[in-house]
Amino acid sequence: MSARTVIVTDPPRADADVARRLGEHGTATVHEALGRAGFLGPAIRPAWPGARVGGTAVTALCWPGDNLMIHAAVEQCGDGDILVVATSSPSQDGLFGELFATALATRGVRGVVLACGVRDVAELRTMGFPAWSSAVSAQGSVKETAGHVNLPVVIGGQLITPGDVIVADDDGVVCVPRERSTEALTAAEARAAKEEATRAAFRGGELGLDRYGLRAKLRELGVAYVKHEDLP
Repeated sequence: MSARTVIVTDPPRADADVARRLGEHGTATVHEALGRAGFLGPAIRPAWPGARVGGTAVTALCWPGDNLMIHAAVEQCGDGDILVVATSSPSQDGLFGELFATALATRGVRGVVLACGVRDVAELRTMGFPAWSSAVSAQGSVKETAGHVNLPVVIGGQLITPGDVIVADDDGVVCVPRERSTEALTAAEARAAKEEATRAAFRGGELGLDRYGLRAKLRELGVAYVKHEDLP
């Protein structure tokens, strides 16, 4: 049997509470906490603004213009999951819409990430079902070609393994490897605390030049302060 045409059931998942808490921190904080790793790139954008989620990945590989394996993946999704869909070659067809979202929401799924098109955006927004995709397209699909469910996929150069944590918001999508999820949460919490201290300092009037020690960097780079009247 080809590995390309299997449906893997019940893969190990990152802790659901850790995934949820990572989602609360958001993609920028988690991306920095991971050492600026895991970002799926600027091509994956939210279908509608304002959603912020963290969940565990269920993966599917589809052929372009064919959403058969999304139907198969729905069965493998459960509470706290995020469905991640890649295609075997580039595709902008609208493989996912409101009916899929209804089925997934019923199962407690927190959102979907698609390296292809999404449609029914108005309905998704009304439902409050988060979706990130590489395109918005009314173009429909067929259900003819086998792919796989719950094997690793690649989106935006990032390897996504079933059970990894997916963090997504208005800034895009970040993947946290399952084995690093607890470490990432600890680092994200530390970064959030540091940012809050910096935020308080800025509200008190402190400048980034002083808080980050950047005046020395300016001098090192040969930057000089000159009064306006002294300009040539």
